Amino acid sequence: MADGKNQSLFKGRPIKILLAKPGIDGHDRGILVLAKAFRDAGMEVLYAGLLPTPEEVVETAVNEDVDVIALSLLNGAHMTVFKKVADFLKEKNINDISVVGGGTIPDPDKPKLEEMGITGNFGPGTTLSVIIDHVTKRAAEARELKML
Repeated sequence: MADGKNQSLFKGRPIKILLAKPGIDGHDRGILVLAKAFRDAGMEVLYAGLLPTPEEVVETAVNEDVDVIALSLLNGAHMTVFKKVADFLKEKNINDISVVGGGTIPDPDKPKLEEMGITGNFGPGTTLSVIIDHVTKRAAEARELKML
C-alpha cells in the first residue's frame, strides 16, 4: 500500500481495455493511434473493429473481462450510441467496467455524458498522456469494484 493506494490490484495483469467505434462511423485512424499508445503504455488492447453494435461492445467487454471500454465516434451520434452502451451495462448490473469516451463531442454534451457515467470525452488534440492517465485511473477504480 503506497499513498493509500492498493498497488496490488495491477500486479500480474496489465490494464485491459476494449476500444470500440459503435454505430455508423468508419473513421478509425484516431482509435488506431490510441490502440498503439495504450499498448505502448503496457495495456492489453482489444479492438472491436468498426461498426459493432452497443450490445456487441458490452458482450465483448464482459466476455473478455476488461477494465475499461473506450468509445469513439466522429459522426455526432455519441449521445445515442454511448448512452446505449452505458444502459446495457446497467441492465446487466455491471458497475466494474469503466467507460470513457472520445471523438468530436461538443462541449455542452460532455456533462451529459459524465452524468451517464461516461468520462473523459476527449476531443481532437488531447495529448495521449492525458488520455492514458485518465484510463489508468478509471481502470484502478474498476478493479477496486471487482475486488468488492
